[in-house]
Amino acid sequence: MTASIIDGKAFAAGLRARVADYAATFEQAAGRKAGLAVVLVGEDPASQVYVASKGKATVECGMASFEHKLPESTTQEDLIALVDQLNADPMVDGILVQLPLPKHLDEQAVVERISPDKDVDGLTPTSTGRLALGLPGLVPCTPLGSLMLLKDQLGSLSGLDAVVIGRSILVGKPMAQLLLAESCTVTIAHSRTKNLPDVVRRADIVVAAVGRPEMVKGDWLKPGATVIDVGINRLPPAEGKTKGRLVGDVDYAEAREVASAVTPVPGGVGPMTIAVLLRNALVAAHRNAGVALAEGAL
Repeated sequence: MTASIIDGKAFAAGLRARVADYAATFEQAAGRKAGLAVVLVGEDPASQVYVASKGKATVECGMASFEHKLPESTTQEDLIALVDQLNADPMVDGILVQLPLPKHLDEQAVVERISPDKDVDGLTPTSTGRLALGLPGLVPCTPLGSLMLLKDQLGSLSGLDAVVIGRSILVGKPMAQLLLAESCTVTIAHSRTKNLPDVVRRADIVVAAVGRPEMVKGDWLKPGATVIDVGINRLPPAEGKTKGRLVGDVDYAEAREVASAVTPVPGGVGPMTIAVLLRNALVAAHRNAGVALAEGAL
């Protein structure tokens, strides 16, 4: 068996195109563009790249981008004041504070200050509670993107056995909630799970989000399983090279010999994250402006 490749890059491009179409419709109905505000504190190079790419993608989809770049020395009080200002701004539908923040700032306090109705990262306690209770709300981008890929690949997930490796608030826990809502039987596994390969081997769906390069081997997988690899890890560079190659949490070559379908790294889940961020911002805009959005449109 050679697994089919789940092309997240292509799916994300289609989602972005739909977001652009609905963003134009929203602008006509609301008399303004949907708006996404991104806050960057400090000079972290990777964060600067992420913020720039998010701003570019927002504009390309026909939405308004509000970028706030603050110095490393920004105080907790000043950052909270900016979040409060964005919460009150009717032109801003989504707020994303780029993490990690400088060490002197309290990330959790900042996240909790974001209005749940503008929480496009889905990280506030209210957003987390809404997800757990099955209420409408904004869901973290990476797990929602992973679910979209699964449903596109498999159709109905009802009754399938799913194992999520990783219990983070960013991916593992919300991924499990989303799979439960699709009527899967869900196990959350992690680094301390006993007999982890045996636990994984019973799953029809495996979502690996543990941050360990190529940890999940081919013989961990049930033949015919569908594998979503959320991990992105850079290996040490080979001799004569300046950069090591990117790999996921799953041994891709081995997984392709056992699974029915698997996401590659890069090009699988990664492209979905920004696409779903744009989707979340537009969903929030419709709710905040009282403009109807057809169920399942995005």
